[in-house]
Amino acid sequence: MGCVTARHQPERALRADAARNRDAIVAVARDVFAEQGLEAPLEAIAARAGVGIATLYRRFPTREKLIAAALVDKVAEYVDAARQALTVPDPWAGFAGWVERICELQADDRGLSDLLSMMLSEDEQVEQLRRTANELLVTLIDRAKAQGTLREDFVREDLVLLLISTSAVMHATRADAPDAWRRFVALALGAFSSQGALRLPEPPSTAQLTQAMLRLARERGCGERT
Repeated sequence: MGCVTARHQPERALRADAARNRDAIVAVARDVFAEQGLEAPLEAIAARAGVGIATLYRRFPTREKLIAAALVDKVAEYVDAARQALTVPDPWAGFAGWVERICELQADDRGLSDLLSMMLSEDEQVEQLRRTANELLVTLIDRAKAQGTLREDFVREDLVLLLISTSAVMHATRADAPDAWRRFVALALGAFSSQGALRLPEPPSTAQLTQAMLRLARERGCGERT
């Protein structure tokens, strides 16, 4: 029995070391992406986690896989916010509150802000969470339209446009006017309201925005470059 224990001890220690390295990389990546966005240098993440870049790549062969591991819990918060919004009795309050909440999540985390405007084709868990959020969003939209408070020509793609736009506002004003995005979101919600709504140009199609989101992912080092 003593020989068996001795033979297996190094293997168990190696597995424990590998797990600690992975956890350290994910924790650091979560912080670095939140601070710098998804284009942050992976070498900086490895160095802060106390591992070599080769170790990082063994655990996460692509940037996309590291992003998914680091941000999956944040995406789950995005879904939970939609579920909570559906429990609000007033449909407009539920819809508007959800928009404000996801923009707060964006403001607190540059990585999540980037992720909400792109797609991770390699990670099924993150994209399943996104699909769940989209299904809940359709219900939020339908409720507010049925109430007559959300303009009839509002479509889900309008929210993607808002997230991309809000991300740009946050990036430009973060250092000098960190709450400026709140005014921008309030203006957008005013435009989404059916009260005194102006006629809108045609929205981009789902296919067009999907391509834009995939392109943003490629520009940030995720997925295949074309």
